[in-house]
Amino acid sequence: MIQDDTYFMQQALLEAKKAAERGEIPVGAIVVCQGRILARAHNLTEALTDVTAHAEMQAITAAANVLGGKYLNTCTLYVTLEPCVMCAGAIGWSQMSRLVFGAEDEKRGYQVYAPRALHPKTEVVKGLLAEECSQLMKDFFLSKRK
Repeated sequence: MIQDDTYFMQQALLEAKKAAERGEIPVGAIVVCQGRILARAHNLTEALTDVTAHAEMQAITAAANVLGGKYLNTCTLYVTLEPCVMCAGAIGWSQMSRLVFGAEDEKRGYQVYAPRALHPKTEVVKGLLAEECSQLMKDFFLSKRK
């Protein structure tokens, strides 16, 4: 599974890079079901002037539309940054089977504020390609400070 997880996280990183190119905080997300990408998304908070337009929220909505139902209990969400509390709640409500994330978010991540927000059956894989995911965020914010 690790090889597949790495491939899909690389796809999420591509989405994060798209976000950065558009001036959005570089977070990318992919929803996969049975080896097939159902949804690709990245942060759109600036473009939509919407604080809830996080990559995870966009990906969950798109995947639910593809499947024609609100539960994603056979799906995996790959996201480059640890989800915030809002996104963790949405992941929990969607009953996502697996969550795989890259960099941990020590300031805003769900693990600090709501470690039980996910569905109890959701398997969590932390730190996949964490260095690449973290570096993308660091580079983005460094470029904003220049």
